[in-house]
Amino acid sequence: MKKLRYLVRVNKDPDSDWGASVPDLPGCVATGKTIDVALRRIEKAIALHLRGMREDRVNPPQPRHRSVTPKRTPRQVDFYATVEVAA
Repeated sequence: MKKLRYLVRVNKDPDSDWGASVPDLPGCVATGKTIDVALRRIEKAIALHLRGMREDRVNPPQPRHRSVTPKRTPRQVDFYATVEVAA
């Protein structure tokens, strides 16, 4: 089975858990108390999102590789990671 690697935005505000979202899959999000939990959950969310798109007969978008710049402010942590899922 083919594997796809999606870019994941990981961020945290001071008063929240870690959040993860996928720019190429709008609405595909997950949260977790730690970065690792958020990344594990977003991996499952991506697989579920792609399966739902296929069931609806919608072609999932291919991941776009792009250059990103992490940022950190006193109030927010914001960086990118990649997650690989079976297609």
